[in-house]
Parts: sequence; structure tokens; C-alpha cells
Amino acid sequence: MNEGLVLKHKFVELIPRELEANTIYCSIPYATVIHNCCCGCGSRVVTPLSPAEWKLIFDGRSISLKPSIGNWQYACRSHYFIENNRVIWCGDWSDEEVAAGRKHDARDAAAFYGKKAQKSNEPTAPASKKKKGSLKGKIKKWFGGKSSPQT
Repeated sequence: MNEGLVLKHKFVELIPRELEANTIYCSIPYATVIHNCCCGCGSRVVTPLSPAEWKLIFDGRSISLKPSIGNWQYACRSHYFIENNRVIWCGDWSDEEVAAGRKHDARDAAAFYGKKAQKSNEPTAPASKKKKGSLKGKIKKWFGGKSSPQT
């Protein structure tokens, strides 16, 4: 982990193919924030912005992302907040905590989009079954099917 890591932010329309180290890219037109994982593993972390997912706060000098970034699908399993351009490291979550967090996120998304929350005994649809025309689907396709898992 990079203790005390400070990121610089760039507001862009389109995300560049090559990401600069310690830089977080914010695309307001596409409601998306992308950065390389703060642990240094090189994974791209995509955080779609919406009331049901992540929120971007810009105070005129720095950015913050809420909630935390939990990279549970990556080998590094890094977990951190970005507050005022600073990385604040959090502890790893157990598989049970990750599952509970994902359930909570699914309920929030269902409430926001006006859909019934999926029952806990129903399997979640694989990423490949998502709407082909959705922004999130296009971003995942653009980056080779990888996106940041939610906490």
C-alpha cells in the first residue's frame, strides 16, 4: 500500500487510453471516474457516478469519492476512500462482509431505479447479461470487461 498517497485529479471528457500514475480522471459527460488501483497493482478502477453508485465531490481544489473503493474482484483486494485527493486505506473485508455490502448496494440501486430488490436466493445476472446499450456496459467493454466492484 502507498501510505499517504495523494492523487491529482483531471476533469476530462474522454478517458485517455494510458492513465498517468497517481491521477484520477473525472468525466462529467459520461458520469464516470477512472484511476489505476491505488495499491500499485495496475488494475483500472472504474467508478460510475450516480445516486445509486458513487458520488463525486469537488470543492474547487480537490475531489472525494463516496463510498469507499473495494476492489474485491482483483487479486490485491485493496480497500480505500479517496477524500480531498488523499487515499485513506481501510481494512480488508471478509467474503461475508463483501456479500452483505453487495446486497446493500443492490437494494440501493433497486430503490433508485424503481425496481424490486432481488431476493437473496436468486443468482445475480452475470456482467455479460447487462444491457448492451448501457453506459456501464460500454465502459466495461471499452476496458476489456473490467470495472471496479462495489463495496
